[in-house]
Amino acid sequence: MLCELSFGDDIKTSSTDVKAVIQAVIQDWIMDSDTYKLYHVDDFDSRQLLEDYMSDNPDMAFKEDSLIFPIANLTKTFSEGQVKGDIVIDLSHGSTVHHLYAACDFFKHIIVLKVSDQCIMELKRWVDERTGAFDWSHATKLHVDIGEARDQLQDKEGKVRSALQHVLKCDLEKEDIMDPIVLPPADCVLCFGLLDVISKDQDDYMRYLRKFSKLLKPGGHLLLIGSLNITYYTIVKHKFHAFSYDEEFARKALIGEGFIIDRCEVKKRSGVSDLTDYTGMIFLAAHTET
Repeated sequence: MLCELSFGDDIKTSSTDVKAVIQAVIQDWIMDSDTYKLYHVDDFDSRQLLEDYMSDNPDMAFKEDSLIFPIANLTKTFSEGQVKGDIVIDLSHGSTVHHLYAACDFFKHIIVLKVSDQCIMELKRWVDERTGAFDWSHATKLHVDIGEARDQLQDKEGKVRSALQHVLKCDLEKEDIMDPIVLPPADCVLCFGLLDVISKDQDDYMRYLRKFSKLLKPGGHLLLIGSLNITYYTIVKHKFHAFSYDEEFARKALIGEGFIIDRCEVKKRSGVSDLTDYTGMIFLAAHTET
């Protein structure tokens, strides 16, 4: 059986040939995906990650999604008064700080866990106010727009710096990711984007989610912020792998690990850029039973 495809001149080809072309395209896509770098395995420019996805640069396309969306949802969640306590453990992508601003008013201690030495150095440069540290003042200003009084923000960065005295390296492949260090159980675990970039597939996502959950005390809260339907993101022309999932999977993953979902917010992507291909953002607040 013959099939005609028109590309200028009429070219007759068999369906077998068409299938071969399609299979070749699919194979090329799979090979490209396999060559994507991995966040927790390969080196990357931690500063460029901030410049491209978190900065105040005029051409930065992700302000609504990577800055405003996390700040707004975390501020609302914490201000409701249910998520608070002594310790919040942060497991997030890169050297991000802005998502922790709201937390410093509701927790005595913020413990930040990183898999990359570069990210630790970048974050400590900001904590210690060293020359060349990334400027997060635009994130501070966003808190004013979202609802905090200006006088409450005058010392916001100072409060965050004071709380960020524990920036530690973790090993995601260990069953206890902090072994041999023993951390006190947390009242809250906050994860911004990390599960997306370290998980190769659904099983990986569930495995890491289970490990992160073990950091919580009974009745503790888990706050997840992620990108929906993402397959890659780019840092200095290098493509990095990201795990693609939808809202339904995220909900089922939490429920499957024994969490009770308190809140879920989803927004469509607003930024136009070929640096990454996500279609939307998701925020999930959940807790375990006591």
